[in-house]
Amino acid sequence: MDDNQEQKDLSRDEETLLDELGIVGAARRKFLGQSMAAALGTFAFHLLAKEESFATLAASPDAVFAPNAGVENAVKILLKINGSTQRLEVDSRMALLDALRERLGLTGTKKGCDQGQCGACTVIVDGRRVLSCLTLAASCEGKEVTTIEGLADGDNLHPMQAAFIKHDGFQCGYCTPGQICSAVALLQEAKNGDASHVTNNLRTSAQNLRLSDQEIRERMSGNICRCGAYPGIVAAIREVHSGRETAQTWHFATDEEIAVALNQEGKADEIV
Repeated sequence: MDDNQEQKDLSRDEETLLDELGIVGAARRKFLGQSMAAALGTFAFHLLAKEESFATLAASPDAVFAPNAGVENAVKILLKINGSTQRLEVDSRMALLDALRERLGLTGTKKGCDQGQCGACTVIVDGRRVLSCLTLAASCEGKEVTTIEGLADGDNLHPMQAAFIKHDGFQCGYCTPGQICSAVALLQEAKNGDASHVTNNLRTSAQNLRLSDQEIRERMSGNICRCGAYPGIVAAIREVHSGRETAQTWHFATDEEIAVALNQEGKADEIV
């Protein structure tokens, strides 16, 4: 907004007041922006207070409510989710992802692209990994579904979960449930002898394949990590697959290290 536009938007009294305060040019624009932000914040606060007040009011005895539409195209399905039998009535078009999150409250499985491109929604169905956003819940009738919530044994983490923590295989963590479910199913694929695009010899179907880092990357390529934690992911899968523990390459900062870092940051600010 230029100064001429500001002059048009302000009343004469407002212009006079700002001139008397010595607020002109860029300072005036900044002042007006801050004033508008404060006004919007106050408005939002009062609006929220009104909404909360209305929410506490009881409905009128004469109020008429629209009937609950219920589930369209309803089908009844029986699933075994993380070892527990679940009976659901769902829309025949409902994706497994939505059934898990919205109907069963299993929100560990994440909705990312909702188009089967990112792998964040990966779960395990009858031992094989699937994209739950592209899988109809009705198609899983009678099948066993394992989500990230079903991998641990109580307080004991699944080896793959522990390895992801050890090797720092995640940052924001949004894709991590899908990454871990995919990695767990990948190990089963290797035991079965399932080939991948980079498998050298397709003429043999030997079981218990020993996966190279290239094989691991290829088999995990459908799971995207926008934070770029791929080295840690590969290291975690390699350790669980090989059964050979490797050294942890990171650690939580100690109080002494934090104090040193804060002190160095303060010195850097003084130099600047």
